[in-house]
Amino acid sequence: MSGMTDIIFLLLIFFMISSTLISPTALKLLLPRSANQTSAKPFTTVSITKDLKYYIEDKPVAINDLERALQQKIGNNKDIYISLHVDRTIPVQYVVDVMNIAKRNGYKLVLATTAR
Repeated sequence: MSGMTDIIFLLLIFFMISSTLISPTALKLLLPRSANQTSAKPFTTVSITKDLKYYIEDKPVAINDLERALQQKIGNNKDIYISLHVDRTIPVQYVVDVMNIAKRNGYKLVLATTAR
């Protein structure tokens, strides 16, 4: 019986540790669909909701402050990826604005999509 208890506790610890590795986003977005997915591991995320609110991870930020906030978060590290989560109903111009910020600062940007 003690052997079974040890296994249960080990499984409990495993699931507790592995659940902290998953970082679910609190924002509800309808991402565009894609047949291809990238395996790049993003350093941070930028999200644009359907009501045109911008977030870095789960913190709201104004579009005018987005570039400065990313510079503070990332610093001079240019060899990282930023994951861009955009609701599929917003105009492309808002995506291009974030892409321009990434281009000016030399950040690599990955557009998040859902699988088909």
